[in-house]
Amino acid sequence: MSEVARGPRPGRNDLCWCGSGQKYKKCHLGSDEAGQTRPAPRPRRPALEPGRVTPARAVPLQIPRPDYALTGFPRGQGRDVKTPEEQARLRRACQAAARVLRIGGEAVRVGITTDDLDGICHDEIIRLGGYPSPLNYRGFPKSICTSVNEVICHGIPDSRPLADGDIVNLDITIWLDGMHGDCSATYLVGEVDEAGKRLVRVARECLERGISAVKPGRAIMEIGRAIEPHAAASGFGVVRSYCGHGIGDTFHTALQVPHHVDPRARRLMEPGMTFTIEPMITEGRWDDAIWDDGWTAVTTDGLRSAQFEHTVLVTQDGADILTLE
Repeated sequence: MSEVARGPRPGRNDLCWCGSGQKYKKCHLGSDEAGQTRPAPRPRRPALEPGRVTPARAVPLQIPRPDYALTGFPRGQGRDVKTPEEQARLRRACQAAARVLRIGGEAVRVGITTDDLDGICHDEIIRLGGYPSPLNYRGFPKSICTSVNEVICHGIPDSRPLADGDIVNLDITIWLDGMHGDCSATYLVGEVDEAGKRLVRVARECLERGISAVKPGRAIMEIGRAIEPHAAASGFGVVRSYCGHGIGDTFHTALQVPHHVDPRARRLMEPGMTFTIEPMITEGRWDDAIWDDGWTAVTTDGLRSAQFEHTVLVTQDGADILTLE
């Protein structure tokens, strides 16, 4: 589950966020006000409509719960740098999340509902002895996020069957051994057009490039600097309203990981630091709107968005991907 990125745009006469050295008004102001990286083509399919949301699935009483499970409100934000013992527990949670994601992905097919996928993943999380982290996190009503087509993130599983040609992101987080493990992937449903396949491929490449930028002593900004140019060169946008986040015994720490070039992200990476990288890549505009449910973030032009996510550990010489099964 993505964190909400915060912070104002630069002033007109400030240096541009992209690092070009030019004033913002002469560089990215125009495209930022348009909310897009290139002229957006018309949507290729009818707008997604929400289905019926079933009640939250039950979690057996013997399953340990995070602090927000009953109230919906998390307490505290935790530490970004983990001890070796905490790293070991986080790795177990992340491996479990990767297993659940694989099982959920294997179930994706034409005709299955996202609520069915929620049930499959929920049952596997419980079987593993974990708690589905999104469930009642700030009131989220289901156990996973399912984001279809133009949904950028935080889609609520519902009764809508997946249709031939859809793409769907499954975002899985499990709380296990006192730690949250978080990962996601976008899947093709049936026969997807070549443009959709390309979007999904580039989104995966953007994650890989972001991970390759992880090294101790570098600023968090370098992750976005590795991602945004690759997306732009492919003609795609990078969502700025949501970002990666520090993670561990709390779902989201104060650390934010922008996927675009943001010079405010100056914090240096250090060994033992753990966070998610989860770029959301769009066919057209990168700005978003929120459905009336208060959660579902969609592209404003109705074009598709794809996302991949891993939880990573900063090591002495790079990144260790924790969300591998």
